[in-house]
Amino acid sequence: MPRRIAIASDHAAFVMKSELAEWLRGEGHELLDLGPANADSVDYPDYGYALARAIEQGEAEVGVALCGSGIGISIAVNRNPAARCALVSEPLSASLARQHNDANVVALGARLIGLEMAKACVTAFLETEFLGDRHQRRVDKLSHPERSPA
Repeated sequence: MPRRIAIASDHAAFVMKSELAEWLRGEGHELLDLGPANADSVDYPDYGYALARAIEQGEAEVGVALCGSGIGISIAVNRNPAARCALVSEPLSASLARQHNDANVVALGARLIGLEMAKACVTAFLETEFLGDRHQRRVDKLSHPERSPA
């Protein structure tokens, strides 16, 4: 099923972002490419924040965030309570992030995994549904930490 997907990276992941964007469009998805437009040095938080805002404002259903390791941009995305970003490096983690955590953004490290593994992770992420049920209570707490009794 075609999805509205936001994608963003830093300079270290520009090439992988571009290749994934082309592949996703070829798969029939509507893509919101938030940049950067080239491999010039940029700050990953700016792009992570932009991706999280796109999720929050309903411009995209899900997102793909990339940087060299995937760590920095995932931290930036997760600063926004509307975003639940999971850093993954293989398809099982991508599936579990969807099933148990209702992740709406997947983060990848372009310096750590190759393009084919990145595609496998994104495919698993997009094809997996949230299980809901007992997991919903936990997901609600992720978006509202002030409600947690601990």
